[in-house]
Amino acid sequence: MIRSNEGMTIGLDLGGTKIEMALVDATGHIVVSRRQPTHPEKGPDAVIANIVACVRDCQVEAKKTAQGLGIGVAGQLDRMGTLRFSPNLPGWCDVPLRAKLEDALSMPVVITNDVRATTWGEWQHGAGQGVDDMVCLFVGTGIGGGVVSGGRLIDGCSNTAGELGHMTIVAGGRRCHCPNQGCLEAYAGGWAIAKRAQEAVRTNPQDGQRLVALAKGLEQISAATVTQACSEGDPLACHLVEETAQYLAAGAVAIVNAFNPCLLILGGGVIQGRPEYISAVASIVRENALPTAVEGLRIMMAALGDKAGVIGAATLARDKIRKAV
Repeated sequence: MIRSNEGMTIGLDLGGTKIEMALVDATGHIVVSRRQPTHPEKGPDAVIANIVACVRDCQVEAKKTAQGLGIGVAGQLDRMGTLRFSPNLPGWCDVPLRAKLEDALSMPVVITNDVRATTWGEWQHGAGQGVDDMVCLFVGTGIGGGVVSGGRLIDGCSNTAGELGHMTIVAGGRRCHCPNQGCLEAYAGGWAIAKRAQEAVRTNPQDGQRLVALAKGLEQISAATVTQACSEGDPLACHLVEETAQYLAAGAVAIVNAFNPCLLILGGGVIQGRPEYISAVASIVRENALPTAVEGLRIMMAALGDKAGVIGAATLARDKIRKAV
């Protein structure tokens, strides 16, 4: 019933609310995809069993055999594929994810940070094709990134490189979800935009009426609410958007000066919701970054949208399997 296909791998995006999986061919094309709830409260073993069943079902449906499985997960992982900590999977500490899945599936498993997987997808099959020096900055609920330097994705000493959302842009500033204060994520991540908006409405209830009305309550105001209200011309929302662009640009300037990429890719839900952030950030970066750092710089939107994670995880697995042969 199942026939082999060289270069076919499975990519999986493991999040706190959903598991997204796709069988991907050697060109980055998705053959079969699935999405289902994660239910992390059931514990790692139950979720792993669910992943195993889903991997098998995908292969049966496509009538093809995957050579390996790649997983992107938000959190810190060691080089053995043990999930040390994940903000989206409460209570998951030191879970030997790779070992358990390889044992259950009898196939190679590659596990990496979710944004690093997304970076790999954009590099190999998206906006970064053919570029040896690039940085991806993904702005969603949180902010993460990936750095390709000299044709190599940077891992770092303990395999946690790319946490660009946790660079400090305001010393002693807003408290982040990490131990630090003043992080880029604490100002421009989706959760931070929502928090800043709620604070602004509490300070100026009159000015915040449209935001409250759209969200159907002050506590329900989200980054998406701010984007929608700004698109309607709401002054407070547009002010918040302008501030967010300034914060994003502050981080981008630091990234460009530090890594001197040929390409800076911006993606994630916040950017997709308001593509105007791209031009706003680009303008500020070109004005404030070191002149030599912006000479050959391009700044553009991610090309693969919400499929970059599964495509990147699958492609990373394929590439590592090939190198191991």
